[in-house]
Amino acid sequence: MKKILLFFLFIFLINTVSAQVIFGDNVGTAANKTSVLMEFSNAGNRGIILPYITDKTGLTTPGSIILNATTPTAAKVEYYNGTTWVDLSVQTANVSAFLGIQPAAKENANAKMIIGSATSTADGILVLESANKAMVLPVVSSYQDIVNPAPGMMALVNNGGIKTLAVYNGNQWSFWNY
Repeated sequence: MKKILLFFLFIFLINTVSAQVIFGDNVGTAANKTSVLMEFSNAGNRGIILPYITDKTGLTTPGSIILNATTPTAAKVEYYNGTTWVDLSVQTANVSAFLGIQPAAKENANAKMIIGSATSTADGILVLESANKAMVLPVVSSYQDIVNPAPGMMALVNNGGIKTLAVYNGNQWSFWNY
């Protein structure tokens, strides 16, 4: 009986609770939370690590961002714009040593975490599905504050109001201003 009550409580909460997700603390970095679906701690020394992909042939969802390790000695951070993969790294990196710590077993290809919607047709490990909300990247004052960055790490550098997307491919940081 207790399990049944917990099940119905869980179903009720899923259908009625609508909130954003903040990883790392309960404050985050966004001042205005109305258009935020997911954000990260305001600790200032962390980034988000992208999935390491060794075969991207089946990835066709626009907006996908990966560490392309199809050739582990020439890995790059890339995103798919709906037509082609766009290189964000500028230079390649050797991530062979990092692939060795990955589990050998393949995961369920249909498994995914969806935030912002009950369902999604998009393929991905983490799918943010919303018509009017976005993810706020981890914000740092300097990419140098990130100690031992992992290949595929991304962060938004806010250096006195000048904002730059920083991506690390395992060898060097690349920067994209907006």
